Amino acid sequence: MGKLTKSHMIETAVWLLIAVIFFGFTFEFNQPIEIYIFGATGWPRVVIGLMLIVTFGNFYHHLKYGSTTQAGRVGIADDDEVGSYDNLAAVIKVLAVLGTPFLFALSLKPVGFYFATPFFIALIIVIFGERRWKWILCITALIYGLLLGLFMVVLNAPLPQGNTSPFYDYSALILRLNNDLQQLW
Repeated sequence: MGKLTKSHMIETAVWLLIAVIFFGFTFEFNQPIEIYIFGATGWPRVVIGLMLIVTFGNFYHHLKYGSTTQAGRVGIADDDEVGSYDNLAAVIKVLAVLGTPFLFALSLKPVGFYFATPFFIALIIVIFGERRWKWILCITALIYGLLLGLFMVVLNAPLPQGNTSPFYDYSALILRLNNDLQQLW
């Protein structure tokens, strides 16, 4: 079977299983929405379809090339050396990378998406090693703007607003600005 290994087939099977399970769950909330022709399951099924395309593309790449490192590309092959977690700094970095999304999810109810997201984005950028503040601020603003545009304008999806006073007020300001912007069109 070309350059496929057992791990490639297991990886593909796991991703296909995840897609099938998620697709099965979409039938639990398959309800029509009067302002959206595809219903409540439209976008989740699009994301699942994209996940399937990526899974099959990855499988094809492994079938054709295996795990060999391609010249001029960033990445590692299966037989490359794995990282060492002997020093405390590496363990702290891994815990920070894994724990930051958890803390972000916990902060969504009291603080809200609109206020917590820029801090989450900036913190992840810092954890991954960027130290130039101009870059951190610019990239955070760009990603935050793209997320707001995607969820508020394109998808028109409600996001957690928070329930604590100053954070809720900030969310209300963002929503009011979005409403005023959409009224212009």
